[in-house]
Amino acid sequence: MASPWRPIRVWSPLLGLGFLVALIAFALQFSSRRHLPSRLWTVEDLALYNGTDERLPILLGILGSVFDVTKGKTHYGPGGGYHHFAGRDASRAFVSGNFTGDGLTDSLNGLSTMEVKSVVDWRKFYMERYISTGHLVGRYYDNQGKATKYLKGVESKAKRGAQLLEKQKIEEDKIPSCNSKWSQQEGGKVWCDSGYPRLVKRPGDIALTGKISQRCACFKEEELGRPGLEVYKDCDYLSQSCSV
Repeated sequence: MASPWRPIRVWSPLLGLGFLVALIAFALQFSSRRHLPSRLWTVEDLALYNGTDERLPILLGILGSVFDVTKGKTHYGPGGGYHHFAGRDASRAFVSGNFTGDGLTDSLNGLSTMEVKSVVDWRKFYMERYISTGHLVGRYYDNQGKATKYLKGVESKAKRGAQLLEKQKIEEDKIPSCNSKWSQQEGGKVWCDSGYPRLVKRPGDIALTGKISQRCACFKEEELGRPGLEVYKDCDYLSQSCSV
């Protein structure tokens, strides 16, 4: 009995060449997407990676840590809203909002505890979302890649700020805050479901921001004689809601 017909497979040199070309193209594409190895950067080296050269990744420094932000090139590349951060360490600008001249600096001198904590929180943001490519030699890391006293001081101040915030929150939770709302038609209003609205100072803010702020809290009638409580202007002494 004759064996069933089977198609004959012919290996074409052109087919093999096409496969090889495709494989090389894939390898090159993969290679171009690889992240830079972690290293120590100088200010001059980092400046080259500011997004103006499309052949290079886009890098950003914060507190001396360098991150590859190429995947966010629409934001960090030329014309992007955050392009001023690319190719440099402009840690201060993350909280100052000054994106020109001397504002684009890595110095945090003179910033409040809360502002320093905010910069450290920004660094955490980049650690969680982008790939680290090493450290910048200078204010925060020495030429051996070791953290400087300046960086340790910044991290210590931020940690102290977090502790003060937690302590303040615990204290303020003992006296509930007022409800509040605002609309263009009716203006602002604060009210208490139980108790009476009073303005009270937040002394912890001196250590956090260098200023004293106030918050609206709800106090029981027997607590209204406490020193430091302020009645809202044009609000009755025992009113549970006040216009602000």
